[in-house]
Amino acid sequence: MKNIKQSEIDLVAKVFSDVFDKYDLMNDIMSLGVHRIWKKNMIDWMNPQKGSCLIDVGSGTGDIAKSFLERIKFQGKVTCVEPNKLMLKTGKRKLKNLNKIEWIAASAEKLPLESENFDLYSVSFGIRNFSNINQSLKEAKRVLKKGGRIFCLEFSKVENEILKKLYKTYSRSIPHIGKYVTGKSEPYEYLINSIDKFYNQEELSEIFKKNGFYKVEYRNLSGGIAAIHSGWKI
Repeated sequence: MKNIKQSEIDLVAKVFSDVFDKYDLMNDIMSLGVHRIWKKNMIDWMNPQKGSCLIDVGSGTGDIAKSFLERIKFQGKVTCVEPNKLMLKTGKRKLKNLNKIEWIAASAEKLPLESENFDLYSVSFGIRNFSNINQSLKEAKRVLKKGGRIFCLEFSKVENEILKKLYKTYSRSIPHIGKYVTGKSEPYEYLINSIDKFYNQEELSEIFKKNGFYKVEYRNLSGGIAAIHSGWKI
């Protein structure tokens, strides 16, 4: 999968503008609600400590930020970075009572933030929509402190053949379900295609290593339907 072209960048922006108010529902449809468990698994592996600073990129409506702050008893800070202003507005409204979150409208490829400022970097179901994955990972490494860690949760490649067939059959139905629920099938068609085209677990691990992360590893979730990748800045 190469860097996304400008026409595809525009399409990604349109996709999320079309469904920003149903984003959480969209994730429920695509994962049968399991994305909530997967996100908890990422926070579990992250094991954040009180006083930690997290940058959550492609933050959507703030699920990770909320879970992170709850885990550390609200003794820390999250910076949510989201390129879609409608999505950002929805997240701010949803989590308006949480004053430990800073909201920034920006892309992963160009973070308007100081270097070596965060203990942790997370991205969930966003990396496959980055227009330039290498530049985004360079930015991730730049804003992390030495000893900081990146976590990436993303749809991945199913390894079991029987599960793979079942998942493919279900995937083909998602645009139809999406149209029934939201009135639009196109955003779901794009998202399913983007999953099919994306890197497998080993390929994504190599990209993390090439961009300067160490001790890169991954954990499969639900047989590889999704995976969490992790790497360190040293």
